[in-house]
Amino acid sequence: MADVTLRKRIWGWFFFDWASQPYNTLLITFIFAPYIKELMGDGTAAQSAWGFGIGAAGIVIALLAPVLGALADTGGNRLRWIWLFSVMYVVGAGGLWLAAPGDYSLVLILTFFAIGMIGMEFATTFTNSMLPDLGTREEIGRISGNGWAFGYVGGLVALVIMLLFFADNAETGRTLIGLEPAFGLDAEAREGTRFVGPLTAIWFIVFMVPFFLFVRDPKAHPAPKGAVRLALRDLVNTLRRLPQERSLFAYLGSAMFYRDALNGMYAFGGIYAAGVLGWSVQNVGIFGIVAIIAGAVAAWGGGMADSRFGPKPVIAVCIVVLTAVGVSIVLISRETMFGVSLAEGSSLPDIAFYIIGAVIGAAGGVLQSASRTMMVRQANPERMTEAFGLYALSGKATSFLAPLLIGVTTYLTGSQQLGVSPVIGLFLIGLVLLVWVKPNGQWAVA
Repeated sequence: MADVTLRKRIWGWFFFDWASQPYNTLLITFIFAPYIKELMGDGTAAQSAWGFGIGAAGIVIALLAPVLGALADTGGNRLRWIWLFSVMYVVGAGGLWLAAPGDYSLVLILTFFAIGMIGMEFATTFTNSMLPDLGTREEIGRISGNGWAFGYVGGLVALVIMLLFFADNAETGRTLIGLEPAFGLDAEAREGTRFVGPLTAIWFIVFMVPFFLFVRDPKAHPAPKGAVRLALRDLVNTLRRLPQERSLFAYLGSAMFYRDALNGMYAFGGIYAAGVLGWSVQNVGIFGIVAIIAGAVAAWGGGMADSRFGPKPVIAVCIVVLTAVGVSIVLISRETMFGVSLAEGSSLPDIAFYIIGAVIGAAGGVLQSASRTMMVRQANPERMTEAFGLYALSGKATSFLAPLLIGVTTYLTGSQQLGVSPVIGLFLIGLVLLVWVKPNGQWAVA
């Protein structure tokens, strides 16, 4: 009976990845981001605005994530926090419906986007902290990889539904398979494409049901008197001790940079393809399907490699691969590839970018899955939610850095290609810091 209950909890936990992935897939990367470019009409301006919007959300996440993690460990029930941030996810995603051509407020749209993104990131912090409760130290790599693969499949299904039945082409007003947008949505007002926000919200509501039905918090307890004060005190003490815990300190530093670089790739991949290669929302969506399929397969295989070799070598290989991808992105445009001029109308840049998308999806999925199992190895088992709050901080303390660097570099150079170059340096810094990380952390049982 206990095994059956645990299996339900694991599957319920998997469903958070399935439910939340469309925010990344549909909004941050493959549908809404290129739509912003169409809305604004200028790829460089859109990439700059996108960078500033995501950067602002990152600052909020960086400031609050470790505090909330410490408060959850001190004040109890993680599920209540997940409920709260789920509401933010739904409100933020649903509000993107307001991005109507010719009648929209860019500030309002980016505000809704930031609210949803903050909700997604904080909910993820608390669900990630539940990972150690689902299996042994040897099992959690496989569980994490399977969860990430399951989430990728959810994102893929949502993307396919969006492309087939809703996302309208700006010129024809038809979906990818030639249909008018479903439910009588007005293509002229881009209602089919704008429906990506409400669809993401509805998807999350429906598929969080298994999570809330099956997942229970074994560490839930009533909040003590003065929980906020205790949480802040514990957080300050943890931060003071952090430099003494060299492996954890080095890992958080490494993750801070390489995850920021990866998030930069995700956040700007769609808007880059729309601006530099001239792809439509539908073209970017197909690119997304390729990336997600590669990511799902790789996340499953990466979980197996994680269990066999440990997360550190898996992380290192992924960083090297993604650094090479970053260099390739900068050197590919509609006119040239790696400095070689192309014939007008050449399809080589398109083919190359589809391959790049597959590699980003594969290496990125494995990297994120292995990163959270590495965090479990590095963290104090008694302060797991706080540790994942610090992990969120490491991913978000400079999360504004990649978007802002991309936004500023794009603005200063007037080039989307050169604008994404900061991710290369961030990946390399993360790789160097990984050298000081102990594969099993200091909390490993001898």
